[in-house]
Amino acid sequence: MRLPNTAFTERPWRVHEFIKDFEIEDVWDLDTPGGPDDLARLVRQFDSDGADFKPSPMYKLLFAIRWRLGALLKWDEKKHGLGPRNPSLRDRLPDDLRDGPRGPDLKVVPLTSVYQSSEEWVTEVVNKTVHAAMHIGWVDDGNGRYHAQMAVLVKKKGTLGKVYMPFILPFRRVFVTPSLVKAIGRSWRKRPAG
Repeated sequence: MRLPNTAFTERPWRVHEFIKDFEIEDVWDLDTPGGPDDLARLVRQFDSDGADFKPSPMYKLLFAIRWRLGALLKWDEKKHGLGPRNPSLRDRLPDDLRDGPRGPDLKVVPLTSVYQSSEEWVTEVVNKTVHAAMHIGWVDDGNGRYHAQMAVLVKKKGTLGKVYMPFILPFRRVFVTPSLVKAIGRSWRKRPAG
């Protein structure tokens, strides 16, 4: 379920310290009921080979189109990725986060881990259109119950990013992210606790 941006902005996440130049695209509840220490379990789920990730046919089609466009238009070339021209969010981290666990890089999509704590996990991707971050926060529901929320944060790059990102936003909100959210919940419920 999509949430108002305040579900992210009103929480005292550490990520707020170094993403002031990013915009919030959207915030989603993840169907991942668990205990206080289960964020690490969820992060391990993302560190899989994707064999249990079963998104919708529309999700697959839209990503196939995106990767084909990226290849044709050279949006995903190494020079547009993380590096001297496009510094990682890790370069902005305070010492305690930089020296702590980083978390895994994703194998299924090109997201690089920035940091992982007991309550947050942040990954990022940079290409010719955007520097984007995915924030997974572990939220206290009360009575010892927790679940995850996912926020998508973007910093559009140039005119291309300012045109392309708003163009794809409706597709992301209607087809891509809901399919991703459902797949995360299904995988969560299939994996054993602990």
